[in-house]
Amino acid sequence: MTRSHYLIPIIPFLAAACGADEVGGVSSSVTPDLSCTIPTSQIVSGGPGIDGIPALHNPFFVGPADPDAAYLRDDDRVIGLVIDETPYAIPLNILWWHEIVNLDIADLRLAVTHCPLTGSSLVFDRSAIDGLTLGVSGLLFKNNLLMYDRDDPISLWPQMLRGARCGRKAGTGLPMVPGFEMTWGAWRALHPATQVVSSESGFGRDYQEYPYGDYDREDNANLLFPMPVDRRRPPKERVLGIPGRSDAGLALPFGVLNDVGARATVPVTLDDRSVVVFWDRLSRSAVAFETQLDGQTLTFGVVNGRFVDDGGSTWRLDGLATDGPLAGTRLTPLSDAFVAYWFAWAAFYPEAALWTGVTG
Repeated sequence: MTRSHYLIPIIPFLAAACGADEVGGVSSSVTPDLSCTIPTSQIVSGGPGIDGIPALHNPFFVGPADPDAAYLRDDDRVIGLVIDETPYAIPLNILWWHEIVNLDIADLRLAVTHCPLTGSSLVFDRSAIDGLTLGVSGLLFKNNLLMYDRDDPISLWPQMLRGARCGRKAGTGLPMVPGFEMTWGAWRALHPATQVVSSESGFGRDYQEYPYGDYDREDNANLLFPMPVDRRRPPKERVLGIPGRSDAGLALPFGVLNDVGARATVPVTLDDRSVVVFWDRLSRSAVAFETQLDGQTLTFGVVNGRFVDDGGSTWRLDGLATDGPLAGTRLTPLSDAFVAYWFAWAAFYPEAALWTGVTG
């Protein structure tokens, strides 16, 4: 797609980002560099201005039994990370209100992101952009969060496109790191010693309250900004999306996975990758892993409610072998697989295949 210089939809953002006193007072030295590889006619203001939704940076973490973790119910959803053998949980309850949590842990510079309007949860490696922190621009592209970086506020990063598409950094990718989206109860059962973001964020939000009414109801077709919707699945159904080359890929709807059973394994061949997806109904979670481990390709199934491979090892939902010949080893999760609402996945990856129910 050719680069566009139609600036009108984003001039108010530019004025705020560049400190101009008037909407039209954007420096001429800035505007020539503002080009987009996405249609600027589809970039709109979501209401709050730049930083009107405040991203968090290195929030406090507490243990599961701490009073500041009491805002979480077992069926609330979290994004789980394991860093240097320490598990962390970043709840969607936090991300509904902040959308981005920048984390500096050990030598990692991460951005844990969630767009409530598209239901999309992605974790990015900020070291690829020199560890710069990401903020919420207040703008949307196809109803999806447009991030900006604090070094260059006019560079805009659509979350679901996984890289910059506007400004001087257009074309710069944001590598992803694996995250596990599942219920808080399931994550805590896997990782009893997990740390979780404290409710004491300094912003006085009610983290037990979902601020979007019934927006997330699976069959609710209402969007903040109307757009064409693929009707093959309910618009707000969660899918596990695995991007492929040239906007292709695969979407696995949670509803189809749920119909298969309480647990399922799905073998996937995508481009040159051999992948298995673990589904667990109780955790309301689907996780994609590479099937290659130490030079061998594993085949998986479900036996007596447990994930097992053809060599007799048993595996947890997060890819840890708990017994058998491979006990103690871990599968490699796909870094670029992520959960989103079906309408959004179909809009961003229209050439991707839709999985219809063949399991391993």
